[in-house]
Amino acid sequence: MNKTIRRASVFCLLMVLALLVRATWVQAYEARALADDEHNRRNTIAQYAQPLGDIIVAGSPVTGSKETDGDDLRYKRTYTQGDLYAAVTGYSSQAYGATQLEGIYSDVLDGTDDRLKNPADMLTGKQTDPGDVLTTIDPDVQKAAYEALGDDRGAAVAMDPESGRILGMVSSPSYDPSGISGTTDGDAWQKLLDDKSKPLVNRALRQPLPPGSTFKLVVASAALENGLYGSVDEPTDSPDPYTLPNTSTVLSNENPSAPCENATLRTALQYSCNNVFAKVAADLGQDKLKAMADDFGFDTEELDVPVRASQSVYPTGMDKAQTALTGIGQFEVTATPMQMAMVSSALANGGELASPHMVSKVTDSDGSTLQEFPDGDTERVVKASTAEQLRSAMVTVVDEGTGSNAKIDGAEVGGKTGTAQNGVDNSNTPYAWFTSYAKDDSTGKQVAVAVVVEDSGAARSEVSGNGLAAPIAQKMMKAALKG
Repeated sequence: MNKTIRRASVFCLLMVLALLVRATWVQAYEARALADDEHNRRNTIAQYAQPLGDIIVAGSPVTGSKETDGDDLRYKRTYTQGDLYAAVTGYSSQAYGATQLEGIYSDVLDGTDDRLKNPADMLTGKQTDPGDVLTTIDPDVQKAAYEALGDDRGAAVAMDPESGRILGMVSSPSYDPSGISGTTDGDAWQKLLDDKSKPLVNRALRQPLPPGSTFKLVVASAALENGLYGSVDEPTDSPDPYTLPNTSTVLSNENPSAPCENATLRTALQYSCNNVFAKVAADLGQDKLKAMADDFGFDTEELDVPVRASQSVYPTGMDKAQTALTGIGQFEVTATPMQMAMVSSALANGGELASPHMVSKVTDSDGSTLQEFPDGDTERVVKASTAEQLRSAMVTVVDEGTGSNAKIDGAEVGGKTGTAQNGVDNSNTPYAWFTSYAKDDSTGKQVAVAVVVEDSGAARSEVSGNGLAAPIAQKMMKAALKG
């Protein structure tokens, strides 16, 4: 063969091999990336080509699908009582994507999840019937929270202390996801974005705020667990008034006539004595307090329920005065309502924190389980004796102290109020908190609840955890124990 022809043949062969390698690379390795690209409209067309699967509450769907007049997006998402369940479902929009359970389980709900496909479907790429997402939400608890919050800006969470099941989750103000599920809902979408009250934010999970005096339960736990005091009925070393360490700043109590000087932890919780818990925090030091807070779930970067909650924070790098302020849930301590519900839940469950979750299982169209979330996956936070003592002190708060609005006939109710400063020098309306648990005297059924009211429109002098948040928690707990 001619030398020139031979060289040309080798070159052509190499070119063909290069093309084959490139084609194989694109088809085998880049195809998935191209298919998953957010700009690939075929994905949206496929997602809405058939009715979506449903999000289920107590056996009934709270979502649906409606046929559209569009050329390629055949169905769009609808919601039953959308405002009531928005903090649970999130939204699924043809134009703006999907959030929360709608986003996490979008592949199951639109039928593209590989777990829904049989081998033949995998080979042909056929879209299969969608699956469903079964939640742990109790509709009575959800409705009680939604109605009790009303027009107040805030959030509420209820969970079963033993199983970790989230029974209710409400964020207010809410919105109806049906209003933004199509492609022509730009005005409604912009209105939600422009709303200063941020209805699209799930305040129950995604808005950490200073927890105020509800954090005193964590501080009391640390005091008992670290042996600073032997019981909730042992007098503390707590001068009143209390001057923050190495400063001239005097820390006042909400009730100047309360018996807070050298008060026991029980009395200090009952009257919410700032001097006691600031002194306890300073005596323990930030490392021990942080360890206790972290055991309750603070500083967890991946708290998925399965929607990811924002991190609740106990700060570090503080001086002794700042550490003292964290003892009353101020300085840079922040917590979500989910986190404060976890604190009460762990104490109600004998010191063990059950992993919170609001999905029980994910199923295919025939009801067969694809994924299941077990109840009662627990971790010990405090000793059983510590939990027992703090439950007793929390009952005192409700029966004889600042949490009287949470009382329920026929049930043991324990709680802790909180009023957290908001803004520079507390210039804005304070946040009203309440975290609690209730146990039915006859059945032993339990529930833990946390509520925060950011703004109710009430006068500043009327803002308190007992006045604003406790009545909401009481209604939720009654609904949970009744169910």
